[in-house]
Formats: sequence, C-alpha cells, structure tokens
Amino acid sequence: MSWRSKEIWIEFIGGARKTSNICWAFILFCGSLGFFVVGISSYLGRNWISFFPPQEIIFFPQGLVMSFYGIAGLFISSYLWSTIFWNVGSGYDRFDRNEGIVSIFRWGFPGTNRRILLRFILKDIQSIRIEAKEAISVQRVLYMEIRGQGSFPLTGTNENLTPREIEKKAAELAYFLNVPIEVL
Repeated sequence: MSWRSKEIWIEFIGGARKTSNICWAFILFCGSLGFFVVGISSYLGRNWISFFPPQEIIFFPQGLVMSFYGIAGLFISSYLWSTIFWNVGSGYDRFDRNEGIVSIFRWGFPGTNRRILLRFILKDIQSIRIEAKEAISVQRVLYMEIRGQGSFPLTGTNENLTPREIEKKAAELAYFLNVPIEVL
C-alpha cells in the first residue's frame, strides 16, 4: 500500500502481522503444548490425554524428551507471538522531494532501539536496483543505492512480486526520484 502526491511518496511496509505467521504460531503452540502435556502426564502417571494412555510412554527417556521439546516449542511460540503482537518490521519509506530527504522507518523489538529511523539526502541516491535471488523460488528485491553507505532494501522479505510488478515499481520510483535503474 502506498500514498503519493506530486512531491511526496510514502510506501507502507507490512510487518510480522501476517496470516501465515499467525497460523504457524498457533500450530507451534498447540503442538508443543501437546508434547509438554504428554511428557508431564507420563511423569505423573496420570491420563491427561484420553486417547493416549500414559503407561505406554515411560518418563525416562521418552517422556523427558517430549517435555523438553514441548518447553522448547513453547519458547519459540512465545517469540513468534511477541513479534506478531509488536508487529516487528512494519513501517514506511518516505520520499520527499520538497525537503530533499528520504526517511526509512521500521518498528523493532521493545527497548532502546524500538524505533529505527534512517534518513538520507535525496541527492545521495545513486540508483534503484532490482536483484533476483534464486533459491527454491525466485525472490526479487528492490534496493536503493546510497552514495558512500551501500544499498538498502525497499521491499519486504515477505513480498513475492512478479517480474512485471517489481519492474513497474522500480520504474515509477526511479522516475519519481530522477535516478537510473540497475538490474542484477
């Protein structure tokens, strides 16, 4: 999602609050809770899960390992739920031709660096670069090359844009900023 006028372009970036992240956090929580309950019920010798008798799982070593995996899964699940709750990675990219400043803002984890704000002078932008990384599937990323500071990604890691969409976005942004496009 973006907002544009003649002199200002604001591109909003989504964070961790995605349906897929919520589904994975829920699945991981349920599975690790099941492992933990089976491990504890084998330790206590009680039947807490009706379809699985605790006498079939001896606490040492199976019940102990299941408890360990359950606790580890609960920690990972709490991490995922925390990133979803705080919406880590969300923010915006603001290109302002009036002030001649580019602002990149992202939300991080709570603490002293919760707000991440990077500002650049518009004249220091050398180019807009499209890079295609091939793995199991092709991931196309849009970068902004800054003189003396390297390149900064403008698309999220979760965005899977088609070649036509990424080219259109790069062309519009390069035209707006009056810089060339590089393709790697």
